Amino acid sequence: MKLLSIKDLDLDGQRVLIRCDFNVPMDEFGNISDDRRIRSALPTIRYCLDHDCKIILASHFGRPKPGEWNEERDSLKPIAKRLHSLLKMDIKMADNVVGDDTIALAKALESGEILLLENLRYNPGETTNDDMFAERLASMADFYINDAFGASHRKHASIFALPAHFDKAHKAAGFLMQKEVNFFYKSVMNPVRPFVAVVGGSKVSGKLQALVNLVDKVDKLIIGGGMAFTFLKAQGYEIGKSLVEDHLIEDAKKIIYRAMGRGVKLYLPVDVVVAPEFSETATVKYLPIQEIPSEWMGLDVGPATNRLFREALNDSQTILWNGPMGVYEMDKFSKGSFMMSHYIAESHATTIIGGGDTADVVQRAGDIDEMTFISTGGGASLELLEGKMLPGIEAVKA
Repeated sequence: MKLLSIKDLDLDGQRVLIRCDFNVPMDEFGNISDDRRIRSALPTIRYCLDHDCKIILASHFGRPKPGEWNEERDSLKPIAKRLHSLLKMDIKMADNVVGDDTIALAKALESGEILLLENLRYNPGETTNDDMFAERLASMADFYINDAFGASHRKHASIFALPAHFDKAHKAAGFLMQKEVNFFYKSVMNPVRPFVAVVGGSKVSGKLQALVNLVDKVDKLIIGGGMAFTFLKAQGYEIGKSLVEDHLIEDAKKIIYRAMGRGVKLYLPVDVVVAPEFSETATVKYLPIQEIPSEWMGLDVGPATNRLFREALNDSQTILWNGPMGVYEMDKFSKGSFMMSHYIAESHATTIIGGGDTADVVQRAGDIDEMTFISTGGGASLELLEGKMLPGIEAVKA
């Protein structure tokens, strides 16, 4: 998979629109609680600054509904403040996305200046992939750079319609986008073996195609989280009130048989942390999977499973992890996910972490600096693992 590269563009002194992903989490007081996505965009921004570019930054933030704009909740002004702190320079902030005043601001930029557009989803044309909206965005710049891997699975105007307004000599992928795509394609298509995939999360349905794709490429497949109960039920176990997708039991069986036929070692939980309800005050028990009470539910993998999974990772050379091992947001049910993070961090393998919840687990576990690569895009990385061509990649493909 070869992308058009920012290094191949003649950017000196040009007006450049960079599509970033500044959709960062905020705490209850409106403060940015994790700025990894902002920091990940800095190499591309600094490269453009080094080439005396006039820079327009564009990003979405949250899911504001048309007609329900709330400046405190939906504006990119906190992002502008953080960029100012990180880059040690003034950031101009537009009041809207493609208004005449914003376009005039963009065209009046001097070399080395940065303009941050207001939240792209402020305009309904963004999510409907509206070409007239894309044309207004395109009128601000001579070059287009997509560095928003986390949004590149969405066929939105700034991701898909906008780059169509630039020829191949005037558009490319930024450094983060290239890094994301290269890591995922290299790890899945040409991994150093043994290659182990760790897949968790709540539902099989969200990751079925990724599992189908991975079972043909890995040496070992570890399945945890809520989705494991569909596989356990497919093997005939009583799973009580645990999360299960009965309509996917046959698909789970096919994956199990496919793994057996290909000599892929498949690991499922052998014990679980169970409770009668999902609550901080609930009584918990650690039980083998054969002993889950009919009125209880599994909410995390147990200590024996942690040891089993650690043994499975011991000889790995490449580890791909997507999805937590339990309901990690609640302390009682977080240990399996945190232990998995520690085990992967302690390994000598190349470690690739899917974005979203998995990246959140790694951060909470304090293992960020020990991982080879942490993706900024949960949904986008998952679709890459499914073998899909993302709209954002398609638009800047060489």
